[in-house]
Amino acid sequence: MLTVDIDSNSGFCAGVIRAIGKAEEYLKDGDKRLYSLGAIVHNDAELGRLVKQGLVTVDKDDLNEMVDARGEVLLIRAHGEPPQTYRTAEGLGFSIIDCTCPVVLRLQEHIRNAYGRMAGKGQIIIFGKIGHAEVLGLIGQTEGTALVVENTLMLEEFIENGTIRLDIPTEVFSQTTKSPAEYSRLCARLEEEMARYNELSIERFKGRGLLVINETICQQVATRHERLSKFALDHDIIIFVSGKASSNGKVLCDLCKSLNIRTYHIDSVEEIKREWFRADDRVGVCGATSTPKWLLEDVAAHILDLNRYVPAWEEKFADTEKTDNQ
Repeated sequence: MLTVDIDSNSGFCAGVIRAIGKAEEYLKDGDKRLYSLGAIVHNDAELGRLVKQGLVTVDKDDLNEMVDARGEVLLIRAHGEPPQTYRTAEGLGFSIIDCTCPVVLRLQEHIRNAYGRMAGKGQIIIFGKIGHAEVLGLIGQTEGTALVVENTLMLEEFIENGTIRLDIPTEVFSQTTKSPAEYSRLCARLEEEMARYNELSIERFKGRGLLVINETICQQVATRHERLSKFALDHDIIIFVSGKASSNGKVLCDLCKSLNIRTYHIDSVEEIKREWFRADDRVGVCGATSTPKWLLEDVAAHILDLNRYVPAWEEKFADTEKTDNQ
């Protein structure tokens, strides 16, 4: 008999819950308009719900084309923004509701302080997705000088072409939603290269203070990686629910795929196909930090409804498999 479980650790992270809560609080009277700089959450279903309440999504180009926004309110989403964005918005006359995640705010401060300490004599490396809103906000704390690397291969290319130097003080930070395991591998590789260049063993190099590795991945995200790994292994098939534009969604879905080949990435119930399922499957439904619980519940209910009447040939196939495995 087919069963469906929803991952209890999936759903909005604290930063997204806080941002959506502030948006709903402002819009609750029903006669207001609230501008959001970028999608408040990378999930079309949830975004559509908020649009009906009065949320209007704008981008940087829209902001730059505005002349006078006095009387209007602009929401800064959980990803955060560089300092210039605040100056531009305030110059236009916007009132600002700042929903930057507290974890991201602390990271911005750490990077800003590191940049000040180095005073042009070192380099800051950010492990993250190029062009991601959070990463752009982090780069902004360094007046645009921080280097962004997406993976170990890019790190090695930057070392080889001299973009990343091995002879100057270096601090490394991670985008808050990245994979802890991947960040660890990247930092270890950089440490090896810097130690080799300076003709030191790893142990002696660590004592020189030339490389500072900052643990800046959100603890809630890191814990989710650990628990999701077990969830993926404990089920026959995984239905991963998130917007295709979600950076965190891609990371977590890739994690599931690496552990469970029968992982399917969807962003709505309409994408679910009956032929994915077998009669005795243990189905796991999970999602990203931008996936609402109500959508996970809708997906689970839809899967159960699709499989309520299992074709006779499939029941026979399931029984045959059980007999063969005894």
